[in-house]
Amino acid sequence: MPLQKRRLGRTRIHHRRSSWSRDAAFHPTTQQCPNCSEPKVPHRVCMSCGQYKGQQLVSASVDSDE
Repeated sequence: MPLQKRRLGRTRIHHRRSSWSRDAAFHPTTQQCPNCSEPKVPHRVCMSCGQYKGQQLVSASVDSDE
């Protein structure tokens, strides 16, 4: 089994981890809501219609000018 010759520096490890998470932050995963077909984050309540797994959990937010 191969082993590393020298220990990796703290800067090298942190730079690799931060660049990986930076790419993930700019490309968030989204999917269509089965109820209203708006994009939403998986495993979260849809912000446009308020449904999750076919159940109404949050009242739909409607902007009013009053």
